[in-house]
Amino acid sequence: MTAQPEGKTITFPPVDEQLAYVRKGSAEIIPEADLVAKFTASRASGKPLRVKLGVDPTAPDIHLGHTVVLRKLKHFQDLGHTAVFLIGDFTAMVGDPTGQSETRPPLTREQVNAYAKTYLEQVYKILDKEKTEIRYNSEWLDKLSSHEMIRLCAKYPLKRMLEHDDFRSRLENKQSISVHELLYPLLVAYDSVILEADVELGATEQKFNLLMGREIQREYQKPLQVAFTMPILVGLDGERKMSKSLGNYVGITETPQEMFGKLMSISDEQMWLYMELLTDRPSAEIARLRRHVAEGAAHPMEVKIGLAQEIIASFHGETAAIHAADEFRQVFQKRGAPSDVPQKKLKPGSRALHALLTETGLAPSRSEAERLIKQGGVEINGTRVEDVKHEVNLTAHTEILLRAGKKKFLRLVAE
Repeated sequence: MTAQPEGKTITFPPVDEQLAYVRKGSAEIIPEADLVAKFTASRASGKPLRVKLGVDPTAPDIHLGHTVVLRKLKHFQDLGHTAVFLIGDFTAMVGDPTGQSETRPPLTREQVNAYAKTYLEQVYKILDKEKTEIRYNSEWLDKLSSHEMIRLCAKYPLKRMLEHDDFRSRLENKQSISVHELLYPLLVAYDSVILEADVELGATEQKFNLLMGREIQREYQKPLQVAFTMPILVGLDGERKMSKSLGNYVGITETPQEMFGKLMSISDEQMWLYMELLTDRPSAEIARLRRHVAEGAAHPMEVKIGLAQEIIASFHGETAAIHAADEFRQVFQKRGAPSDVPQKKLKPGSRALHALLTETGLAPSRSEAERLIKQGGVEINGTRVEDVKHEVNLTAHTEILLRAGKKKFLRLVAE
């Protein structure tokens, strides 16, 4: 566990500057007046706030959607506050019911520990390792006695628990709810009691759990945390939240070229949200750039290239990001692609790559399309695709460059 030295006095920026810095891109701060009061007290005492982000390691890889709240934790860290990154190695075995229409299959302790290790390796691409307090909730949840567990359960009424959107929906649809799922919000709230969290971060879908933390802190006579929620990042399909299972994600450990190709596939409209949530550009600068694009003073593709380069630089370094941008420009503008690449308009939607090749005439048949893919003869925005099951998500106003073989190029525009 690493963190800032105990008892160290810090000089914090003015409260209004702190608030403006962390407010960017946020969804809700509940209540904001409490955060202002905490900033004020912290600045007067020189004692940093304890800002908690809990993550259950239920999969090995982190994608850009996960980094939205991680970046906000980094913002608090930038201001001098204590970033408490909580690994839910105990709660991961229970399973977060949020967004679930059925009970999750339980994970083993071995699975959770393996995922936690890779999570940390990736988290330090964003957080300052030397200034981050790492905790595991098995430290205290493993040790809860039966008496203490019953005492915890007695502090929250079942009626209010069933007001949770996911529980209510499952009851209405006559879908089962296991008793251990009702414990999950109580356990993560108890984490806030133990950690004495001043602020807890989470996505908007975690709002119930974050507010539960306030309630349980009150029951244990602790100061109440501020619930700070961030928007959910929409995936590459432009419709659903970014998810590896949906195939609409950008992984932070993917190569710069892979990340670049994926980021260039998002729609012009979608790139503004990515810029707001995945970069440190001030909102005023983003608004100004958006006006320039609307007025024709800036080309949306060049803006998107700059965005992709900035995002990639934060994970792979500036040199790798510049190289990926140069490669993209070379593929799109120079590398064998004629200046007058034919353009084809398609309806938005998801298509198998082999189907897209035959639909656009780049391959005469499905078997030929699959052969071409397997042989590495197909590229999307300069990224080679060798998976015959690859899905191409075309969202409205998306433009991609498709290459089949050495000389066949086609610019696809979804309208």
